[in-house]
Amino acid sequence: MFIRIILAALFLVVPAWPGVNALEIMLPQVYEQGIDVSNWLMSEKLDGVRGYWDGRQLLSKNGAPFHPPSSFVRNFPDFAIEGEIWGGRNTFEKTVGIVKKQGPHDGWLDLKFAVFDVPAAEGGFEERLKVAEEWFIKNPSRYAFVIEHTPIKNSRHLQQELKKVEALEGEGIILRRPGSPYTKGRSGDILKVKSYSDMEAVVIGHIPGQGRNEGRMGSLLVELPGSQTIFKIGTGFSDEIRKNPPTVGSLITFKYYGFYESGIPKFPSFMRIREEF
Repeated sequence: MFIRIILAALFLVVPAWPGVNALEIMLPQVYEQGIDVSNWLMSEKLDGVRGYWDGRQLLSKNGAPFHPPSSFVRNFPDFAIEGEIWGGRNTFEKTVGIVKKQGPHDGWLDLKFAVFDVPAAEGGFEERLKVAEEWFIKNPSRYAFVIEHTPIKNSRHLQQELKKVEALEGEGIILRRPGSPYTKGRSGDILKVKSYSDMEAVVIGHIPGQGRNEGRMGSLLVELPGSQTIFKIGTGFSDEIRKNPPTVGSLITFKYYGFYESGIPKFPSFMRIREEF
């Protein structure tokens, strides 16, 4: 009971930066089998940190300022662009460590800003993205590029591309409806496609490891927010995470493949600590 009171208190407190409001941005829905996405546009879903360049500074999706050096944003446009701050596949933790630091530093020069929309531009998706393409043709940047999109022939083509991306240890695919407007909030005009689902859980305990993990964390004991569903997550951890596991009370993201009748996620695997910027 004491643990649950603490957890309830945690979820009454919304992480926030003083004087900062979350941005009203376009967010994807989850792709479901059976949706006809023929002739939609697809690109790899880059596993980085969402960024919003407002024409003057780089912000997080929650409106908090990032602190890249001037060389990183030197040729960025004087209009808003959205993208992913990305260091390459399998670099999420490194990327988060870089963008969380206060003050400009050279770690940013290992990252790039992958542009996927121009919110205030006129026209449909392709027209908006062309505005960014034309800008960076005239103003080349070492640290920014516009994400390339490929037309989808049919659902089989989509699944083939998803397998290719996941074989390269990519996260998944993003789909965009051709000609779609920019709208705020969750939109059916942008879909994320992955072979698994993911969600958040609260860490409520550490289970010591055995064998090769003796002396460090073996599994996390977690609870789904707003429920009494408690279960263990024992896979997906790097050696560094096992040595320095997420603290009790922290929020993590894990992937899973459906649910048991009990409500416990099937085959849960740790992905990352949920960071709020």
